[in-house]
Amino acid sequence: MSQNLTEQLSLAGRRIERDSFAVIDRESGPHAYSDSQWPLVRRLIHSSGDFDFNGLTRFHPKAVQAGIDAVRVGAPIVADVAMIGAGLSRARLARFGVEVHQFIAEPEVIAAARAEGNTRAVQAMREAQRRGLLAGCILAVGNAPTALLEVLRLIREGRARPSLIIGMPVGFVSPAEAKDALAVIEDPPWILTTGRKGGSTLVVAAIHALLALAESHQDKP
Repeated sequence: MSQNLTEQLSLAGRRIERDSFAVIDRESGPHAYSDSQWPLVRRLIHSSGDFDFNGLTRFHPKAVQAGIDAVRVGAPIVADVAMIGAGLSRARLARFGVEVHQFIAEPEVIAAARAEGNTRAVQAMREAQRRGLLAGCILAVGNAPTALLEVLRLIREGRARPSLIIGMPVGFVSPAEAKDALAVIEDPPWILTTGRKGGSTLVVAAIHALLALAESHQDKP
């Protein structure tokens, strides 16, 4: 059986992680997150050193359970950029048979973006939809607001139905607007960071938190 998240760390690594989480719990102060949501927020803080995510992180009411369920059935992860896949532990994903897909650098995606005058991120999401990957996946957006907006369009048209959307694009051109559009949908569930802050590192942290929660459910007798 694959090792769980904690077992993959060295003794020193486990101690540092445990102590770091204790500092975050102590210094974060009061928060309104549930017991299932806080481990994810804590990992966002841990990965960024930014306590603002205690407050900037928002959850659809069904988001955490949807993420756990998706991981446990081996749902694919569709990412907007390669960095997300690079940051995820293969061993951690392999425990559940989860594969990561991204198409941002595919030649046909680049060619279509040039021909149609839009972004590679838009075309990458269309490619994922053509391959049937936007049905039941975990959509992971940490860089490109246009990827998130495109998937929201596909959802409205009935052509995409992720199990969970993690919407955390970063930047100064429309990330906040894209996340605002995500925050008003009722289905599928979502996790997002409001405003301009976000990034692939945060998406990786969120997915690792979901993997840890899925492992804890799996290990219960």
